[in-house]
Formats: sequence, C-alpha cells, structure tokens
Amino acid sequence: MHLPRKDGRQRQLWIGVLPEGHYAAPPADLNALDPKVWSQTVRRDDDGVLTVGGIPATRLAEEFGTPAYVLDEDDFRARARAWRTAFGSGADVFYAGKAFLSRAVVRWLDEEGLNLDVCSGGELATALSAGMPAERIAFHGNNKSPEEIHRAVAAGVGRIVLDSFQEIVRVAHIAQELGTRQRVQIRVTVGVEAHTHEFIATAHEDQKFGIPLAGGQAAEAVRRALKLDGLELIGLHSHIGSQIFDMSGFEVAAHRVVGLLKDIRDEHGVELPEIDLGGGLGIAYTSDDDPREPHEIAKALTEIVGRECEAARLTTPRISVEPGRAIVGPTAFTLYEVGTVKPLQGLRTYVSVDGGMSDNIRTALYDAEYTVALVSRTSDAEPMLSRVVGKHCESGDIVVRDAFLPADLAPGDLIAVPATGAYCRSMASNYNHVLRPPVVAVRDGEARVIVRRETEEDLLRLDVG
Repeated sequence: MHLPRKDGRQRQLWIGVLPEGHYAAPPADLNALDPKVWSQTVRRDDDGVLTVGGIPATRLAEEFGTPAYVLDEDDFRARARAWRTAFGSGADVFYAGKAFLSRAVVRWLDEEGLNLDVCSGGELATALSAGMPAERIAFHGNNKSPEEIHRAVAAGVGRIVLDSFQEIVRVAHIAQELGTRQRVQIRVTVGVEAHTHEFIATAHEDQKFGIPLAGGQAAEAVRRALKLDGLELIGLHSHIGSQIFDMSGFEVAAHRVVGLLKDIRDEHGVELPEIDLGGGLGIAYTSDDDPREPHEIAKALTEIVGRECEAARLTTPRISVEPGRAIVGPTAFTLYEVGTVKPLQGLRTYVSVDGGMSDNIRTALYDAEYTVALVSRTSDAEPMLSRVVGKHCESGDIVVRDAFLPADLAPGDLIAVPATGAYCRSMASNYNHVLRPPVVAVRDGEARVIVRRETEEDLLRLDVG
C-alpha cells in the first residue's frame, strides 16, 4: 500500500549534510511517481508495485529479464498525435529517428501520420523495411557516403539535407546518374548558442554540422545548388541544439534564416517554399524540468516565422519540425535489478545495478540528470542519498548521479529510471561484452518484445577469429 513520509524534520536535516554541489532535499514521498517524468499509464497497484500499460514491473522482470527498456506504446502514440495535431495540415512533423528507431516505431509513426528523419544508411534501411513511404523520409547527416546517398536517391526520399559544399556536388551527381532531380534543403548554422551542453549545441559556428551563415558561405551554397540540374532546392534547415526549454534561441535562428530567404529572393528571384527549424525541444528528466507542450511550441514557432516573413515581405514558407526526444523520451523507463548496496560513511550509498553505461551513456557523456524509483514495492524507510551505478569497469559508469532511495533498499529489489526512451537504446554498446537489453512495448495489459535482447551467440557470430 501507499505509505506517506512521516518525518518532515528529517528532510530539513539533510540540507546541512549533503555533499558540496548537491543542494536538493529528499522528496516528501519516496513512493510518489511524478507524472512529469513517467509515461502516461504508469501507476502503483494496491501492492505498491509500479505498473505500466496495466502490467506490473515485477511481471515484466520475470518474463523479459533485466535490464530492459520498457516502452509505453499508448504514450508514444499520444505524443506523436499531439505533435501532428499541434502543427496541423499546414506544417510537417518529422520524427527524429536517431532518438530511437525500430520497425515497430516506424509502423506507429506511419499509422499516426508523422514523417521520419533518418541520418544513416542503417536508419534508412530500417525505415524502408518497415514500410515508411520514401517520400515521407528526410535524410540528414554531416558525412553521408556515396553509397548512402545513392540508396536514398534511388528510393525516392522526400528530401536530403545538404551539409557541405562537397555534398551539394555529390548529391547532384548521383541524382543525375539516376536520371532524377532530388529535393534538397541546405542546413545553415546560424550562430545561435543554445542553452544546452556543449556536445549537443549544434548551431554555433565552431562545430561540424551545416554551412555557416557567417561570411556568406550559406549564400554561396544556395548559388551552387540552384545551378545544378540534379537538385531541386526547396528550402533551408536550421537546428540549434537539444534539450532546449527557452524559445528565444529559435526566435534568433528564425530571424537569421528568414534573412537568408530574403537575400535569396533579392538575388535570384526565388522564394524557397520550406523552412525546417529542427527539433531539440526538452523533456522532463527530473521534477525540476519544465518542458513546453506541443501546442505551445507550435504556436510560438508559427508566430515567430510568420512575424519574420511579414517584416521581410516574404510569403510564409511551410514549416517543418523534427521532435525525437520530445516524443519517445518520456515514453520509456529502464528496469534494473539491484545487485549490491554499498554505504560509504559520511558520503552516500552506491547502488549497483545489472546494467550501466552500456545501456545509458548519457550521464557519463553529457552529465545528464535522471531520477530513479523503487518499483517492486513501496517503503516507509528513511531516504538515503544514493548514486546508481552500473557493473562496468569504469568509475564514470554512473546511471543516476544523485538520488534518494529508501534506506531499506536491498539486493533483488527492482528500480527504474524514467525518461530513457531517447538516446539510450540507440547509443547502447557492448562494452565489457555486456549484452544490450531488449525493448519491450506494453499496451492494454499486453507486452511484446520489439527489439530482442542480445545473446552471447550474437556477439560470437561477429567475432570471426
């Protein structure tokens, strides 16, 4: 049963003893599940066990093992529909497949009316094999190989986003060889510093993506693209970063991209019909995060572009956006079994689980913050400051850097880390020859594997000796 916290004074005492750099007090109720960070069907049953899609976490662990990514299909579909509805028929929503892609996800996207953005030959193969119409696919990437470009053009993808001067020529040449005219956009780096981690900010000049607006390089890219018979230039693309909550960066980016559209009209007499503002909208990884709803984002972006185009006396182009994390991130959690519990006097308790950086590299890579909960039962024990770590031979193998878990946590308990739908399975590795976990989709009391757990046979099959 649900057991409330009973000692408010104990919470206050924690504030004076937390390590430097950690200033949050324990939550009032360790058993509570904040709906901001969990998928929409997550509950606790009468026994205190977390359920998702009507299925207890204990049953999922028994049937599919741990660690496992558990994906709430109803939640995924609802978020996809919310984005499509928010932008309406006058705009295009491309799901960013790099966040997480599987053939089941491709089919859900197709059924919910979303388009798909891919950035590698493998993602393109997954999309095509699952039946996504090629004309609803956009192909990104800063270094697409000739083979990848050939496959994309031959398949008839709806757009290729050009990322360099070399790629302009490369795509045009392949399109001419295939006797077609490929629809393309030019990715412009607009010099906007998104308020995010250095490694996921993508619109400042000193990075690998796109063609800089500064110095006239983007304008020159447009000149070259317009001259090539194999290309149909349909618009400009901008992406300023990831895990962004502040819309001001999009406002500056739109101002600069629309400025280039105006320059193109004035120089070439052409009004390009599309503008893609990318994705990067943040989600709630912890209760402190406050993401915007899709309808708020759609309204803000539409107004920004409309206002800038009106000032430039341009016809407002068709807008595209590329949410990936914002759709799949909140729909999944990672289910772990506790292996060891190691208290360090005066510091914290290290809680080791049966996964780690091989199934979630984001904490080590980006200093990402997560929360965690005991999900196989509830507890009225006092909170203990914990660090959830993995089983890998790295001191940086951290899943949740700072969290509070019940002091009676023990080996064999199940804990879960929410908001792991994006960039966890897609960035998973076999470090230490650990097997990558399965992705289990749940819906209406039923669970099924959509990406199976790796086996030792899978590892050995690739090792040809």
